[in-house]
Amino acid sequence: MAQGVAALAVELTDMAAADHQSAIRANSDDPAEQLAWRRLTARHGDRLGEIMDEYGWPTAEVVGEEAARAAWLIAQHADRQLDVQRRALQLMEQAVSAGSAGPRELALLRDRTLVNEGRKQVYGTQIAGVKDGSPIPWPCEEPERMDELRAEVGLEPFDAYVAKFAMS
Repeated sequence: MAQGVAALAVELTDMAAADHQSAIRANSDDPAEQLAWRRLTARHGDRLGEIMDEYGWPTAEVVGEEAARAAWLIAQHADRQLDVQRRALQLMEQAVSAGSAGPRELALLRDRTLVNEGRKQVYGTQIAGVKDGSPIPWPCEEPERMDELRAEVGLEPFDAYVAKFAMS
């Protein structure tokens, strides 16, 4: 088992590294590059589904901090695999309740999944686009409570968050 977990940790971190290298392709003007990104994230999503079936959510206690973050990133980018995102969300919720995963990552995954389902997000982490140099978030359930909800999970205030995306 320990050998399997060590191999799993390496596999997850390798997948995240490939994701980071390819992420630039996600919004490429070249359809072939976009397709390569979709193929990569779909392959990773499929594999994460298998990992969750076998191990449950790969927490830091099991696979280490870096590999646990990699698993979250893979789930976050499984945008066309809602079954994988929903399952990751469910398993991560249990892990957060048990104190073995972070509420911040869970909040980001929850917003991403909600937006992919065509629903309003909670924390305002998903940006729909940029208008006149200002990032526009996807609609939120309770926009007036957004910063309060963000603070509860360790996210910076919305204005500080979108400042990172703003066109200078």
